[in-house]
Amino acid sequence: MPTARLISTAALLSTATLLSCSLAACAPTERDAGRGADGTAAASDRPDENRLRQQTLDWRDCPAPSPVQGGGEAPAPLPDGTRWQCATMRAPLDWEKPGGKTIGIALIRARSSGDADDRLGSLLFNFGGPGGSGVAALPAFATDYEELRTRYDLVSFDPRGVGDSRGVRCLDPEAAEEAEEKVDQAPDDGGDESDALVELNELIAAACEKNSGDVLPYVGTTEAARDLDLMRQILGDEKLHYFGISYGTQLGGVYAHLFPERVGRAVLDGVVDPTQDMMEGALGQAAGFQLAFEHFARWCVEQRCTLGEDVEAIVETAVDLEAELDDTPLATSDGGELDGDEVISAITGSLYSQSFWPALLVGLEAVTGGDGDVLAELAEVLGQHGSGGGDGDDGTEDDGDDDGTDDDPVDRSNENDAFRAITCDDSSDRYTVADVERRMPEFLEASPLFGPGLAWSALSCAGWPVPGEARHPEVSAPGAAPILLVGNTGDPATPYEGAARMAEALGEDVGFELTYRGEGHGAFDSGNPCVRDAVHTYLLDGRLPKRGAVCEPAPLPEGK
Repeated sequence: MPTARLISTAALLSTATLLSCSLAACAPTERDAGRGADGTAAASDRPDENRLRQQTLDWRDCPAPSPVQGGGEAPAPLPDGTRWQCATMRAPLDWEKPGGKTIGIALIRARSSGDADDRLGSLLFNFGGPGGSGVAALPAFATDYEELRTRYDLVSFDPRGVGDSRGVRCLDPEAAEEAEEKVDQAPDDGGDESDALVELNELIAAACEKNSGDVLPYVGTTEAARDLDLMRQILGDEKLHYFGISYGTQLGGVYAHLFPERVGRAVLDGVVDPTQDMMEGALGQAAGFQLAFEHFARWCVEQRCTLGEDVEAIVETAVDLEAELDDTPLATSDGGELDGDEVISAITGSLYSQSFWPALLVGLEAVTGGDGDVLAELAEVLGQHGSGGGDGDDGTEDDGDDDGTDDDPVDRSNENDAFRAITCDDSSDRYTVADVERRMPEFLEASPLFGPGLAWSALSCAGWPVPGEARHPEVSAPGAAPILLVGNTGDPATPYEGAARMAEALGEDVGFELTYRGEGHGAFDSGNPCVRDAVHTYLLDGRLPKRGAVCEPAPLPEGK
């Protein structure tokens, strides 16, 4: 379900499905067998694991992001001339067998700009998803964190299964696009369409198993949290200093649960609700996106738009538009067409940031007049399309190490495939059509516009070849250092209530909430001075905001 992460046009809507981030079990599972009280595999008693903890990283100037990371140019030096450095960390493929095969975890860093005496260590980032490449994302948003670089090395990574960390591959792009064009993501015919959606999910699952079956059992968030602790130690830090956004908050919570005594200064922004299973998370998102669209509609009325006289009328216009184009798509000037799924994709993506609201207004007004070009472009830029991956070698070397490379590289990001793989590895929920149909009235009540699509997205793990870990994550972390949780009252993808529930689940005196009364997904990337000052003050000086602190937003953007 997630996304985001900071807003990026390449990866915005991966979090529109951020509905499930279900991770570690509340009760012991088969995966927990043989682990210590803190969830580790008795690392200090395992020579093979200690060998990995003593490895030295070979930092070199970063190349351009690979296609599977999203492509693009090599990261330019920072304004002070600091060059980006990249390295590969080796981690156990299976943390229960540290002497077995290893997996390469791609890392990126920018060294601290401050005096050595002021340096606090490394600040590790996860920008969300799950499935987003941190190696590609960190340079793109580095200017937002320049003040933090005065005391930290900025570090991010491709989590296992993502990008150059042995990125999961499912259907090749052409096959995925062809298959998805035949499927309605929000079936409403009572039979054939829902069966087709199940068949598509099963087709994708089979392709994932064929192309990446050797790594699928090991790409979950619990494994990624153990990788984080390995990074911490190799980077030379006694504590993990961490900044997690969206799904990254889930990863941070799981890390805190596994290693409470190793938590340093941590900020979680756009907080995932750790108490929800996949279906509950989807229902919460339906309400979150509905609220965000109503906020957009209220702004639209203030701009004297032509979509309706009040919020209720504008919502009805959008619902009718989706239904109409679901039955009869609208031709676009480039020879394509705009259907109901793309309308929802364009609206959903636009709700991730206020900066997209004016474009959404123009697109909706245009399509009501028969011109679908703007909404189609928004769906293309902000939406989720297809699955990366392809056939070929499994990338495992004869010596038992996986260097994260492929003899048959793909030509696009594997973010969608990684999202599915991590989500289904984390979540033990395996829903059926009957489950969705039984819960549909709740989704329609939460949102007639977004509810159906989010309800049906709960089928995404149909046919998945790996059993999921648990219904929802375990994040309790008694004794951990304080963690700053930033919740946004208008957040569509990770609704505001999740911050309070994360704080309660982490435990007394661990989770400290900061409220941002804003719009869009997350808060820090909004640029709000109050939010940024609070985050900087904690990460740089160790001072938390007062309990119950609230940050007010800047004015909404102007209209047309």
